[in-house]
Amino acid sequence: MRYAEAPLVLGSLMAAAVLLAACSDGSVPGGLSVEGAAPITVTSERFVTQDTIRSRYTCDGIDLSPDIQWSGVPEGTGSLVLFLDDPDASGGTFSHWLLYDLPPSMTGLPEGRGIASSGLPGGGYQGQNGFLGRLGYAGPCPPAGETHRYLLHVYAVDGLLDLAERATSSEVIEAMEGRVVGYGSLTGTYQRQYEQERSP
Repeated sequence: MRYAEAPLVLGSLMAAAVLLAACSDGSVPGGLSVEGAAPITVTSERFVTQDTIRSRYTCDGIDLSPDIQWSGVPEGTGSLVLFLDDPDASGGTFSHWLLYDLPPSMTGLPEGRGIASSGLPGGGYQGQNGFLGRLGYAGPCPPAGETHRYLLHVYAVDGLLDLAERATSSEVIEAMEGRVVGYGSLTGTYQRQYEQERSP
């Protein structure tokens, strides 16, 4: 697929993390409470440019998962969980990427690790996204003309989730209840210029 590449800017483009408190607007998956959680800083050098997600990481581009870095994981963390969600989807929060049981020593992921067949450095699992339960990353793909927010969440939890492979978002959220010890997020928006359905 062709895409319009965002202009390159000299130097690293670091997107500031948005640290969210307990939310009532659905922006935290499943309404999970993050009250009292240690702040985790989440950044990406390429995913977001001036708050807008680059088309490279969407269904209009080559649909690669982005590079992600995080810091500030608190002591006592047993594993990490990562969600990429669209809280503006018409049917409710929609899952684009889910990773769980990542080791607490992990500090980031390189670009392209969201391919379902690719291994995760250090271990962990890729869960099902909202596109018919596929595994791995599926980039932003809102209806044409609509601007949607996409939130990349990183959670620190107090142990492994003890879930089987191919877990769903609801299963992961249920296993995380009352166990979140750290949290951070990164937000970007995306609007498509034309309609193109993602193949099922």
